[in-house]
Parts: sequence; C-alpha cells; structure tokens
Amino acid sequence: MHLRSDSPTRSGPFGSGLLGPLDQDLTVLRRRVQRLLTATLIATNVIGALVVVGLAALLMPSPGMSAELVRVTAVAVPVYVVSAVVVGTLWGTRGALRTLHWAAEGRRPTDAERVASLRVPLRLTLMQGVLWGVATVVFAALAVLRQPAVALTVFLVVAFASVVVCAIAYLLGEFALRPYAARALDGTAPPRPLSGGVNLRMLLFWCLGTGVPVAGLVVTAVLAWVRGDVSTTKLAVSVIALGLVVLCFGLLVTVFTARAVVNPIASVRHALGRVRAGDFGVEIPVYDGTELGLLQAGFNDMVAGLAERERMRDLFGRHVGHEVAVEAMRSSAELGGSVRTVSVLFVDLVGSTALAASRPPEEVVGLLNRFFAVVVDEVDRHDGLINKFVGDAALAVFGAPAPLPDHATRALAAGRAIARRLATEVPDGPAGIGVATGDAVAGNVGDPRRFEYTVIGDPVNEAARLTELAKNAPGRLLASWTAVEAATEAEAAHWTATEDVTLRGRSRPTTLASPR
Repeated sequence: MHLRSDSPTRSGPFGSGLLGPLDQDLTVLRRRVQRLLTATLIATNVIGALVVVGLAALLMPSPGMSAELVRVTAVAVPVYVVSAVVVGTLWGTRGALRTLHWAAEGRRPTDAERVASLRVPLRLTLMQGVLWGVATVVFAALAVLRQPAVALTVFLVVAFASVVVCAIAYLLGEFALRPYAARALDGTAPPRPLSGGVNLRMLLFWCLGTGVPVAGLVVTAVLAWVRGDVSTTKLAVSVIALGLVVLCFGLLVTVFTARAVVNPIASVRHALGRVRAGDFGVEIPVYDGTELGLLQAGFNDMVAGLAERERMRDLFGRHVGHEVAVEAMRSSAELGGSVRTVSVLFVDLVGSTALAASRPPEEVVGLLNRFFAVVVDEVDRHDGLINKFVGDAALAVFGAPAPLPDHATRALAAGRAIARRLATEVPDGPAGIGVATGDAVAGNVGDPRRFEYTVIGDPVNEAARLTELAKNAPGRLLASWTAVEAATEAEAAHWTATEDVTLRGRSRPTTLASPR
C-alpha cells in the first residue's frame, strides 16, 4: 500500500499536524493514534465528570443534597472516571487497533475490514455510551438509596453528561483515526458513502449539540414547576448557567463538526490550485467515509484522467506537431483541407543508403537522432512545423496549420541555420536542404479511421527537387527565388540568384537561389 507523500494542505495531509505525514512508519502511526485515542478517552470522561458536578450543583433542589450523598458522590465520580478510562483503554483503544491489524501487516484491507475500520469511531462512541449508561444507572441508584428526592435530577444530569461525552468521543475518535481511514480508502472509489452520509452526520450532531441540550433546559423548567419550591432567583440562575453550558457545548460540537466538513473540502481546494498551476501528479488522501470522501476520491479520479489526457496530448503533439495537435483539438477531425500560401523546407541526408550498408544499425540510429535534433531545434525556433520524417529526410512547413505572415523569411532563415549547424555538429551526416514557397493544400488526408495532417502541392515537390540539387551544391542549400522574393529585405540580402533550372517533373524553369 502506498500513499503519496505530498501534503495537500499547509496543516498536513489529514487537516492537522497532530496526525503526522502520509508516509510515516506504521509503528509510529500506531503509537501516535493510540496516544490520541487514550487522550481522547481521558478528556471526554473528565469533561463528562465536570458536567455532572456543575449541573448537579445548579439543578439540585434548594435544600441541596444530603451530606452523605455529597460524600458518596465525591468519591464515586472520580473512581468511576478512572475506572472508565482503564476499561475504555483496554476495551476500546486496543479493540480498535485490533480491528486495524491489516494496516500493521502492511496490506490492503478486505471489503469487510474496510467497513469495520471506518466504523471504529462509532464503536468507540458506543463503548462510551455503554460506560456512561452504566454510570447513569449507578448514580441514579445511589441517589434513590440516599436521597430519593433528587434521584430523577441525578439521572437527568448524568444522562446529559453521557450525551456530551458520546458526541465529543465520536468527533475526536474520527479525527484521530483519519490516517487509518485514508489507508482503508486508498485506491478505492466506493459508489456510495461507507460510514453514513453528511446529512445523517449533521442531523446526529444537531441532536447532540442542540436538541438534547435544549431538551435539558425544558426538563429543568418542568422539574422546577413540578416541585414548586424553587425560587424565581434559583430558577433563573439555574437556567442561565445551564444555558451557558448548552451554548459552550453546542459551540464545541459545531466547531468540531465544521472542521470535519471543511478539512476534506480544503484538501480538494488546495489540490485544485496545484492542478490549475499545471501539476497533474497531485493526489489527496481520502480519509472520510461520507460524501466528502467520495468528493476526494472523485477528485483523484478526475486528476488521473487529466494526467492521462495531458500525456496523450503530449504524445500526440510529439507525433504530429504541437500546432497540429492544438488545431485538431480545437476543430472537428474531418478529411479535407484548404489552399494556403506556405513555405516548405525539405532536408535529406547525403548517401544514406551507403551509410546504412557500411555502419552498424545502432550507429546509423545515433547519427539520425543527432541529425534530426538539429533540424527539429531550428524549425521549432523559427516557428515551423515538422510535418513528417521520411526515413532519413524531414519535411517542415511554415504557414500551416497556423497562419504565419513571414513564413518565407522564417523558412529561409531556418534553412541557413540548419546548414550551418549540420556542418559543425554533424559533420559525418551531410544533407541537402531545399526551400520553396507557393500555394498548397493543407489538411487531413487518409481515411476516417486513420488519417494524418499533411501539405500537398507544387512547393512540396519543388523543395524536394531542390534538395536533390543541393546535395551537390556549395553549402548544400538551395532555395527558389520565389521564396526569396516573398521574404523580408533583411533575409533576402543573404541570398543571391544563380541560374534557371527546369526541375525534374516540372514544366517551367525555377530560378535557383543560394546563400551568399
């Protein structure tokens, strides 16, 4: 199992630095999560005890609890909290880590193990519910034995504290187990949420953070009304104090719930910024079993698709040229073309047949690669398009598919640059170079099932014939005077007219031009 080590957010891959990096050692991860779960267990039980003590002091009837019940409670509450922590550590924390044994073994979980792992926070919450359910019964029983008048109040106080403990336990447990959830969901794209949806989660925490506390306020008022011996001041103080507890508890639940929702969205937003900047290798850990986790998984699938599309476009562009690739993606892929005035550069190695017969194939390939590297470099530098490689020759077009106003100037300049560099960088690969300008048809040729972009017309044939003559000419570079006349004065100054020649396959003579 492998998770990417790049952090999707500044606060860490799981929304908090407390949870460590993605690539942390499994032993370190186990210890980290065990410490967090133990700290969560202690914190929730201490909070529950404080809620019990605070509410008991506020909601008891005016005479108060008997001294004996006070002493019993003062001993029973801390003893029970310590016992709950010990039992919770042995039962809950260790049991949770046993459920996650597949991670310690370094393997992917089965579907059943994945579901069980995502339900560990719920199991820990149910464990807390059992412990505090027992506490509710125990303390209510003590109150019945020692002071029956306050038994109902004690029952409601401890029950309310149980709700507080369970809500906080679930949120903190889900937070602490995010690294394991990420490993459980790594490489999966479930069709539906695996641990309940966001709607269910929000409804649950509304009940815990708002519904139950407000119900506690209502019960307080009902008890005061039934007893009838509570003064207005005592009732007001009790309601105000309990209202403050409700506000604080509701705020705490809301903050934790908001973070549980915002962190996955923040990871997607941060990763989206990296994709917008051109990084298609980004991947975010999926650590939420709700629709938010499906959002994270869907983002990863989308980025993988974009990366594949970018790779295909890059390969497509390498095969047919970047301009052709852009034009193909911008317009419909249809057979046919249009007439354009273009400049064509043709370059062909001298004596390639003898070369292939006298040298090992790997040397020939190495020579061709050095030869084509110079041609591609200069054609690209002068905004031309390598239309095709034909064995040991290359055809470059200037002015198609994208219009190029000074195509003749660029083609002639590219021809001079190629001739100069080949003479110095590839002396063992002499080549003839021909440049021509004229009207040609540029478009897709072939069959609807398989076609290529090409340029067909008189300038292509003329450039090829000029290349044959250039192999025996000084400097091995020739151009048609038509191309020189179409170029700028600055470029034309580098060329001179030599003679008129009727090229093979043509009926009218061509005025040759060679570099000065």
